[in-house]
Amino acid sequence: MMPVLDKPTIQYVVEEAVEAGIDDILIITGRGKQAIERHFDKSYELEEELEAAGKSDRLERVREISDLADIHYVRQKERNGLGDAVLYARKHVGDEPFALLLGDTIIENDTTCTETLISQAEEHDSSVISLERVPWEQVPSYGVADVDDTASTSGSFPVTDFVEKPSQEDAPSNLSITGRYVLEPEIFDILEATEPGVGGELQLTDAIRALDTVRGVELDGDRYDIGNIPSWLQANVEMALKHDHGEMNDAIKQLLDEQLQRKSDEDLVYEREQ
Repeated sequence: MMPVLDKPTIQYVVEEAVEAGIDDILIITGRGKQAIERHFDKSYELEEELEAAGKSDRLERVREISDLADIHYVRQKERNGLGDAVLYARKHVGDEPFALLLGDTIIENDTTCTETLISQAEEHDSSVISLERVPWEQVPSYGVADVDDTASTSGSFPVTDFVEKPSQEDAPSNLSITGRYVLEPEIFDILEATEPGVGGELQLTDAIRALDTVRGVELDGDRYDIGNIPSWLQANVEMALKHDHGEMNDAIKQLLDEQLQRKSDEDLVYEREQ
């Protein structure tokens, strides 16, 4: 529920899924996450107040949120890793491929990341994941992919292996998993048979390694990890500048100009003192 600009992160994620053609969404929540359900629920009292006050623009936005898609919820009883959370979706998904979007990651591009993955999954009849090149010093913070060749005319390429949070020296590449997947339903059986991995948790990466075929798509766009404060700040600034947010755009630009001018003045004072 961490807000970016004028809405919570989870709404950006749900909107990405909807733009990719998904209208049936299951959100795996946890203890104390009731605010997520309230956010997407219909709010009759608020709608009545906005309508009575003549605030038609805000009323339309509130109604759009509750009408985005059919949203269901399952609570993860214990935090035992991403793989464990995915297992909670088994009954809902059944024997169909499904898209998995992590709720703390916003990805901005012209064609949604999830839409691209679905297209590649259908073309190759395979699980597909989104990958992003990260600085080598950041590799130990991610699951990374081992690939033979990323050159492909089809838009995706085979992935031969994954390593969860390797050291920089042992990493097979700097292609990190970005929090967007389209997975075949066989992943559930594999997860059931997978032993806990890093941190004593059930790691989704370990199960993906056991899939018969996996393809990767190198991310085209901007990714923001909202669980990381610098990245969250970056998301607010860059997204405010990229999109038309009216007065918010002007305020951000003015703030940046003022900060740059202040920094320039401070540098000049420091040089004179030296």
